[in-house]
Amino acid sequence: MAGLLEVLARPWTMLILWVLSTNGATRFGALRRQIEGISSRVLTERLRLLEQKGFIYRDYEPTIPPAVTYGITKRMKDIQKVLSELDHLARKWQQEDAPAARDSRDQRLGAHPGS
Repeated sequence: MAGLLEVLARPWTMLILWVLSTNGATRFGALRRQIEGISSRVLTERLRLLEQKGFIYRDYEPTIPPAVTYGITKRMKDIQKVLSELDHLARKWQQEDAPAARDSRDQRLGAHPGS
């Protein structure tokens, strides 16, 4: 369990896996654009680690320019079930928290007219 959590708890890792699991096989450049704020270096490091651990595969086409595509493996499909449950929970909590956030915003605006 500790080894799995050590990999998944690294910054950007869960987001990379989520993007790949929801979008299917994706080229490096598209991944970089979809994950706002990640550097190419960090994305490359995380992809190498995830490939080494068997969560994703890397498909290299020796074209000009080279086409490198990443996708999820069977091992990752097992984790995808957990990610889907976390997504469901996050959406549920977001809906539950929306009225409280709206009320808090309304109170702030009411307490400070003109802001």
